[in-house]
Amino acid sequence: MNRELGSDTTTLGIRVQTEPRFLPEESTPEEKKYIFAYRVRITNNSDRVVQLLSRRWVIVNGAGLRHDVEGEGVVGQQPTLRTGETFEYTSWAPISTEWGTMEGAYEMLGEQGQAFTVHIARFYLASRAEVRTAVEA
Repeated sequence: MNRELGSDTTTLGIRVQTEPRFLPEESTPEEKKYIFAYRVRITNNSDRVVQLLSRRWVIVNGAGLRHDVEGEGVVGQQPTLRTGETFEYTSWAPISTEWGTMEGAYEMLGEQGQAFTVHIARFYLASRAEVRTAVEA
């Protein structure tokens, strides 16, 4: 995983950290298919119990083509986190260029029934070292 290309942001006490990784063994560059894994760590640093209801991703490839993904939960789950608890998962995304970006949001529900949005800061998908260096600059 690559922490330099990842992100770390906190919204209303909910911390979301991401770490992307290129999967060369799953990718076929000659077919313009680049596969990336990303690990997400969600930590509840607030003083209330929260549940993750849904996710929304904005994936943009190196050519500027945008793809939006929305759905319930993450990896088939809608985890509930008490104060101090963490939930981690790994997922993946395909793009058609050597690099791109992802960012998004989780829709959460507090224990008193209040819905709120937790932001996932932009992180970078980069397949080669020279691309990673350019993105980091």
